[in-house]
Amino acid sequence: MNIVKQLRPIKHGARAAKNSCKAHRCLFRFYHDSSVEVNSEEREVVIALGSNVGDRLHNFEDALERMKKSGIRIKRHGCLYETEPAYVTDQPHFLNSAVRGITKLEPHKLLGVLKEIERDMGRTAGIRYGPRPIDLDILFYGSQTVNTDTLTIPHERIWERPFVMGPLIDLLGFDADNDTIKSWHQLSRHPGGLFEAWEKLGGESLIGKDGIKRVLPVANQLWNWSTKTSIMGILNVTPDSFSDGGKFLSVESAVSQVQSMLTAGADIIDLGAQSTRPMASKLSPEQELDRLIPVLEAVKNMPEMEGKLISVDTFYSQVALEAVNKGAHLVNDVSAGQLDSDMRNVVAALKIPYITMHMRGDPSTMQNHENLAYNDVCVDVASELYMHVRDAELSGIPAWRIIIDPGIGFSKNTEQNLDILMGLPAIQSEIARRSVAVSHAPVLIGPSRKRFLGEICDQPTAAQRDPATIAAVTAGVLGGANIVRVHNVRDNRAAVKLCDAMLQRRRNSA
Repeated sequence: MNIVKQLRPIKHGARAAKNSCKAHRCLFRFYHDSSVEVNSEEREVVIALGSNVGDRLHNFEDALERMKKSGIRIKRHGCLYETEPAYVTDQPHFLNSAVRGITKLEPHKLLGVLKEIERDMGRTAGIRYGPRPIDLDILFYGSQTVNTDTLTIPHERIWERPFVMGPLIDLLGFDADNDTIKSWHQLSRHPGGLFEAWEKLGGESLIGKDGIKRVLPVANQLWNWSTKTSIMGILNVTPDSFSDGGKFLSVESAVSQVQSMLTAGADIIDLGAQSTRPMASKLSPEQELDRLIPVLEAVKNMPEMEGKLISVDTFYSQVALEAVNKGAHLVNDVSAGQLDSDMRNVVAALKIPYITMHMRGDPSTMQNHENLAYNDVCVDVASELYMHVRDAELSGIPAWRIIIDPGIGFSKNTEQNLDILMGLPAIQSEIARRSVAVSHAPVLIGPSRKRFLGEICDQPTAAQRDPATIAAVTAGVLGGANIVRVHNVRDNRAAVKLCDAMLQRRRNSA
């Protein structure tokens, strides 16, 4: 996708349209003159983060917390990138990202706050471009420019640094959402704005090579999910799930099933103790925990789980908290925080990945007429998913911890499920209009043995739908899915490996 072409035109006033060069000079003079004022109004700023000493992710989290306490309210996070060092190459790899925030601090006061945070976190005057626990740079400050002995805004080296431009682009949407964002595009001095500047550096083609990769932090590791499609094996410890209800209620049977899925190639085990099939009865958090915790503890202690991940499938914050304390690595929430108002705050505090799924209503209402009404299912799902992720981000869950799931089988009929399976690129493109970072989030799909497959293939029994599941998984992976949630790990693993080989062949041929 050519992202320059995706940029919505920046509209100028009538006078600017008549004499754009004159307007451009006036615009920059206005920004410069206003930059020395002390602010009584809030300004939107972009701050880049880098770290290559100690626990790099913890350094980011510490710096962000200190920024919030210093009067900088974080609105958006870029993705997380691990990058090779630039300029001084004999040093550890960096972690890089950027954030958009709101502050009343004037530019030089903001610079002072950031320098104080750097000092308090252990940064000292050392080799320029050398190792540092934290590096905080102001990239943009409102619509203003600053050019003094101590501060230059926009940051003078933005345009030559992919490890800065990548996270900066993440903070934008292809639709410029306010005049400040439009001014940032104008300050890039490219007709296509910041997107064109990024393309000229190499753009998305740089990611995964040339020393920069996009990563998601999980289980004390940085996961590069783009290298291969991951298999999430389903373990339902429920009596009433639509496919395998009642099969794995005992700890012994659950452990045996997990062993089988790991042997077959599962990367993640998804534990669920509450059925979310249509019209399922709702358990209390306590009932769900009674089912879940004994199995979770047994699975966590399996030697075969070394290097594997555990996700907990729940919409209750109480269950999520207890499960993570017992060893789960991810929270898989079919409601995206809609069924428990505490969920987002709990996940934010836990600092773990959050799988945000699209569903309207709850399992008892999701298939009613109102919840199946869409103008365009891919556009509407993308818009609603983005709003859920935005709420999660404002609650403190950064974009670099988000995984998105369009919710196949939830609040969709057969035709709509097919549209979703074929429309993953369209969903990502629609999300990118609002947030490039969220459009880059890993995509999970879960078509396994769903009713719509049975309707199409005339297979009323869920266990008969594995061939159709494999076809759906294949379509999803070739369309951009990064994680597939399935019952039959062995056969879907083979399909996914073939898809990955085809995608790699396509990349090598490009």
